[in-house]
Amino acid sequence: MDIRRRNFLQAGAVLSFAVMTGVLTTQEAFAAEAQWNKELFEATDNEGVFKALGANTPENSEKVKLVAPDIAENGAVVPIALSTDLENVTMMAFLIPENPNTMTGMFTIPEGTEANIATRVKMAKTSDIFGLVKAGDKYYLAHKEVKVTLGGCGG
Repeated sequence: MDIRRRNFLQAGAVLSFAVMTGVLTTQEAFAAEAQWNKELFEATDNEGVFKALGANTPENSEKVKLVAPDIAENGAVVPIALSTDLENVTMMAFLIPENPNTMTGMFTIPEGTEANIATRVKMAKTSDIFGLVKAGDKYYLAHKEVKVTLGGCGG
């Protein structure tokens, strides 16, 4: 079974159950689905992502810490992490312009939560990885080049 199909079916089952039990109204369930920002995940460069977010050009900040390997021996599994001590962080994201979709992952940070995320990504080829943080009404950025020696999502 295709993993995307499985995720779709799981999400549909959870939303259906929530509507049946009265936790969510039908309108709220459709609103959750409508929050998908197609333009954001179809952007092919950082500027497209910034435009889809309604953001001005983010400023580079030493308060945003991006951790990634210098060399990824396997582009299919590249560990990355992003953290910051900025106040009022509401969103953190990873952008990889050389991947088929620049927006690689976006995370909502609930109020009172430590702004620290880690994941593994696929990389098509050597690229800069950008860590994007929204704190208050401003966007901040950090980046690092990761050299890929064995193909990930591109080969």
